[in-house]
Amino acid sequence: MLELAHVNKYFNPGTVNEMCLFEDFNFQVEDGQFVSVVGSNGSGKTSMLNLICGSLRVDMGKVLINGEDITYKKEFLRHKKIGRVFQDPSKGTCPSMNILENLSIADNKGKPFNLTRGTNRKKIDAYKEMLRPLNLGLEDKLYTKVGSLSGGQRQALSLLMSTMTPIDFLILDEHTAALDPKTAEIIMKLTGQIVREKHVTTIMVTHNLRYAVEYGDRLVMMHEGKVVLDKVGEEKQEVKVEDIMHIFNEISIECGN
Repeated sequence: MLELAHVNKYFNPGTVNEMCLFEDFNFQVEDGQFVSVVGSNGSGKTSMLNLICGSLRVDMGKVLINGEDITYKKEFLRHKKIGRVFQDPSKGTCPSMNILENLSIADNKGKPFNLTRGTNRKKIDAYKEMLRPLNLGLEDKLYTKVGSLSGGQRQALSLLMSTMTPIDFLILDEHTAALDPKTAEIIMKLTGQIVREKHVTTIMVTHNLRYAVEYGDRLVMMHEGKVVLDKVGEEKQEVKVEDIMHIFNEISIECGN
């Protein structure tokens, strides 16, 4: 289980621009849940992911994984058990290396370095079979540098790489936002398939309300560092895009927009 307990987070502390985004913020994700998180810009969605992954530090409170306090654990140590896919397809891969080399790096995540070859050519066939169902032609481009691939191809590769080794949590930070609609659909289908097959606890931040409704078993809406909607299980399945839009409109009116 993942838990943010009594978290406070300030930005620009001690200046005239000081802002408290999270104040006594509490949030829990049960093992095996697939949580879709929506909210307007500045609502705290990505900041929450950064607190979980360690790229932002809490000012007060704790971050707990399976009861272990990881509040002050370094980011690279957290990523032994956390896979993350970013909005920018270039952030999840090494562009100067080819697909085979990128997959080999991901396959060796968390393993000790030694003097053996970094690329295990015995696994080439396995990598091809892993890539083939994507129908993106990547299985025939193992020696192509990743920097020359399309954004959709790189994002599909990032998603696969993030889950090649056993992880406790998959963090998806608007991972379809930079893609065209057709490619975004491919990535979302791949996302659903990976989450089902690997039974990995997942938090997906998205601006696409349809994806938030169609995917996952829990839907959370955030506003100004607070959870304003939290639907789980059967309640979540009854939520429609129109319901979320209605709440967005109400919030917008309250904010004077």
